[in-house]
Amino acid sequence: MGQGMVDPADIRQDTDRFSLRCSLFVPGTAEHAFAVFTDELADWWVTEYTWSGPEALADLGMEPRAGGMLYEIGPYGFRADWGRVLTWDPPRRLVFAWQLGPDRVPVPDPARASEVEVLFLPDGPERTRVELAHRHFDRHGEAAEGYRKALTAGWHELLTRYVATVLRRHPTTSA
Repeated sequence: MGQGMVDPADIRQDTDRFSLRCSLFVPGTAEHAFAVFTDELADWWVTEYTWSGPEALADLGMEPRAGGMLYEIGPYGFRADWGRVLTWDPPRRLVFAWQLGPDRVPVPDPARASEVEVLFLPDGPERTRVELAHRHFDRHGEAAEGYRKALTAGWHELLTRYVATVLRRHPTTSA
């Protein structure tokens, strides 16, 4: 992988009825890959996927601890929590509840939320394999299969932007 656009073909996806798995490689250590994923969420997340939208979004983040929230800050300090960190194990593993339903309405009940697990696996001294699994779409009810299909495309876009951010932040690929 060099500078410039990320080849979308470099992100592999596999789906079944109620889950999605993605895998990709990024340059750098697992520590670097984990830090970009968690600390720089606002730099790679698609702002059109937020409640506030690109014009009004003030901040997007993840509280770095089990029990922490994934959140956005919108206009006038409005805060929308759309996930909860379930496992915080840097630089190896992150698990969070996806507490937005297919209609983009918050899902406060964790038993009705899907779940995202991200693994950061060293693949040599300067490359990391990132594996993301978004599972338990069945918890979203009747719209589960359609939601999984929509988020298959959504995660592909998000991870393409994530890789581009990793490339920009990596010391040997930065300009």
